[in-house]
Amino acid sequence: MRTAVRWLLAASMILAGLSHLFWGRREFQNQVPDWATEIAPIDKDGIVVASGAVEMMLGAALVALPKERRRIGTILAAFFVAVFPGNVDQWLKHRDGFGMDTDAKRLARLPLQAALIAASLWSTRR
Repeated sequence: MRTAVRWLLAASMILAGLSHLFWGRREFQNQVPDWATEIAPIDKDGIVVASGAVEMMLGAALVALPKERRRIGTILAAFFVAVFPGNVDQWLKHRDGFGMDTDAKRLARLPLQAALIAASLWSTRR
């Protein structure tokens, strides 16, 4: 079961990363909090591209680096923690994106982050 969850996470991260770079790029830019560009030396598009690249690397690493599985799982969990403030900001500022077009949907999405963190850690432990 852990292997299936890890592979599902890997595929999801690679797909999400690709969407950051191609078909979902503008939509992701709308989801980047304004304050993120104040603390990062790049614009919203740069943040989207960088996070997409990180997502693809983490997804690939989950399956390509079995000896580093635990470390990659911890890094992936930290990544999910790092992007959580953006999800909260999207909810608080009523920003639409990827079907999150109501406050109820945006709020319902927030607990999903905890599930992703748990799955990242659980699926990479023996």
